[in-house]
Amino acid sequence: MTETFDLSLERVLDAPRDLVWKAWTDAEHIKRWWAPRPYQTPEVEVELRPGGKFFTRMTGPDGFDYSGTACVLEVVPGERIIWSTTMKGGYRPNAFAGDGCDGFPFTAIHTFADAGDGKTRYTATVMHASAKDRDAHAAMGFDSGWATCAEQMAEVARSLGAEA
Repeated sequence: MTETFDLSLERVLDAPRDLVWKAWTDAEHIKRWWAPRPYQTPEVEVELRPGGKFFTRMTGPDGFDYSGTACVLEVVPGERIIWSTTMKGGYRPNAFAGDGCDGFPFTAIHTFADAGDGKTRYTATVMHASAKDRDAHAAMGFDSGWATCAEQMAEVARSLGAEA
């Protein structure tokens, strides 16, 4: 259930949970799916522990170049990752410029569950402090962008299975 200021995405991905988890938790794999193509993610740092750093840098053919740092709050292997842009690694507060992607803080909860037949139920819930922040994130293309990335993540997970 989402609260008033939340955005949520749920998908059944055509890939097993262990491979989806691997695609989500390895920096080299995240680079392959984090930004909707043709955008790219040339830099990723992920420390999967409470207080760990989660950093991504996305670039695009239109000159888009954005870096964001978040703090990992919780990791339940194979089941859940929670991180927040309100902080960077080590629970240090983040500064917000008030424009673009870094104009609002949010907390993201990613859950992974078996969906039968080698599939994964993936849910991403993004909690915002206000309707203004939620609406700004929605206007940036939350629904289509995060859905595209979820499908790209499933592609990466399937490729990991083919490599095994």
